[in-house]
Amino acid sequence: MSSLGRRPGSPVPRRRSFRPQVVAHRGSSHDLAEHTLEAYVKALDEGAEGLECDVRLTADGHLICVHDRDLRRTAQRKGLVSTMTLAELDELDFASWKNPWGDMDDEAPDRDPETGRVLTLRRLLETVADYDRRVELAIETKHPTRYGGLVERRLVESLGDFGWDRAGGPARIMSFSFNAVSRVKKLAPEISVVMLVEKAHHWPVLRPVVGDDWIIGPGIKELRDHPGLGRYLLRDDREIHVWTVNTAEDLNICRDLGVTAVISDRPAHMLKLLGRTAGS
Repeated sequence: MSSLGRRPGSPVPRRRSFRPQVVAHRGSSHDLAEHTLEAYVKALDEGAEGLECDVRLTADGHLICVHDRDLRRTAQRKGLVSTMTLAELDELDFASWKNPWGDMDDEAPDRDPETGRVLTLRRLLETVADYDRRVELAIETKHPTRYGGLVERRLVESLGDFGWDRAGGPARIMSFSFNAVSRVKKLAPEISVVMLVEKAHHWPVLRPVVGDDWIIGPGIKELRDHPGLGRYLLRDDREIHVWTVNTAEDLNICRDLGVTAVISDRPAHMLKLLGRTAGS
């Protein structure tokens, strides 16, 4: 982004006409089970311009798309992702938790059990590569983890298999861990990175150390509760990607700040809202 040429303390301009990229958070996860192939295909069919996923390493070194370190919420059993092999995880159902009464609904369409299995990152990358239009990927590495920097190393290697570890590729890597983001830039300097910000008061600590070209990723709640955070980021001429944006009110906050991407559980809803307000 070019310099805005503002002095500290000067008014922040309103930029309501900016149209952010819509990124599907764990797929179309409002309607379907997160991180399943079914949720991602639905998001693509709805017109999502990007897909977001979290990745963790299995015990035998495979990157899979899953948020939690344990399996209780999404697979409804005890166990840690990092202690299980891909084959063991592939035996589990990662979709039924979203609609636990689905088997009792006689009018519900039959669901292919394959779509509810654990999704490997490679399968998601292949899906994006084969799609008939450009789709971007926002991939978050989860920390702390027993595998430390091996997660980023394997991720960069996987992107390299598709030629996406260079400038102009569709993938960017995100993390709440400063060390993780720094590691990615050392492994693949041309990959775009996003420094996720969990709390507004973390930004003054991060500001002096993050790279000038790093994208900043605050949560919508922090922007809502601490308006100064958005003003500071805008004043610093930072590119901003925001999670998780699901309502018209939150989308308007993002548009006022001129954010370049909104990550949403409801990509179709966001696209519809943006279509209504295009050119306003």
